[in-house]
Amino acid sequence: MLRRLYDWVMRLAASRHAGLALFAIAFAESSFFPVPPDTMLAPMVLARPERAWRYAAICTAGSIVGGMLGYAIGYSLGPVGHWILAVTGHPGGEIALRAQFARYGVGVILIQGLLPVPYKLVTITTGLAHFSLWQFVAASCVTRGARFFGVTWLVKRFGPGLLPVIEKRMALIAGVVVAILILAVVALKFIPHH
Repeated sequence: MLRRLYDWVMRLAASRHAGLALFAIAFAESSFFPVPPDTMLAPMVLARPERAWRYAAICTAGSIVGGMLGYAIGYSLGPVGHWILAVTGHPGGEIALRAQFARYGVGVILIQGLLPVPYKLVTITTGLAHFSLWQFVAASCVTRGARFFGVTWLVKRFGPGLLPVIEKRMALIAGVVVAILILAVVALKFIPHH
């Protein structure tokens, strides 16, 4: 299954629909979809390095626009926002985030936007907390841009030589990535919130 998904992403990266698909995934992940766009961005940069920065910009724009939808869901459709958070495995996740917003303000968006946590948790909760839309958008531009341009730089810098290794050891690499994500989520869950 991993091989088929990887091959599909690599074919998509070479197609004329690559940018649109990346925008759609980044948009959806920021408001309701569970898969981070990095999983599509990295292989696309590997497949078409000459389009790397364009892909980073598309991914950033999709994430910001999708984040505005997530904000609107939380702001105007509170019950729907709570339902999305519950369905995606974050019931009540907004309670701790609201406390962090009250204490740290825009800094929470800046930090959370870089971490491997679902960005929809931040976008919907920001709306639920009625945080300033313009501060949210500005912080999203900074943090999502830093994340996706950073991923693009890393893949562009170190990725081409790793492509044959990735293709050969896909299951092992996927297992390591999943283990790292699980450890990050567990660590975030047990970090004391003051």
